[in-house]
Amino acid sequence: MPRVKGSPATRARRKKWIKAAKGQYGAKSKLYKNARESVMKGLTYAYRDRKRRKRDFRRLWIIRINAACRLEGLTYRIFIHGLKTNNINVDRKILADLAVREPKAFSELVRTAQSD
Repeated sequence: MPRVKGSPATRARRKKWIKAAKGQYGAKSKLYKNARESVMKGLTYAYRDRKRRKRDFRRLWIIRINAACRLEGLTYRIFIHGLKTNNINVDRKILADLAVREPKAFSELVRTAQSD
């Protein structure tokens, strides 16, 4: 029978993956190979979705701004162009927040954007 060397280090390395898989269902949290695959996949999704979250929020803000603009009788495209020509530098996150929480202030911005 071959001599086993490095057992404590191997066990520690495996325990690290098992610990990271805590909360997974069934064998994914119990067996080393399954736990490692599960954690690796989760980390991949986490990395991908950190990038994706930024895209998703920007889409949401644009949808909200467009909806608020259309209530004022304007399209999103014309509104954004009007803001740029009037040198109003407000990002979409703030515009969407204004559209939802401060409709009067947003209406003022729409009037300003229309005044070309």
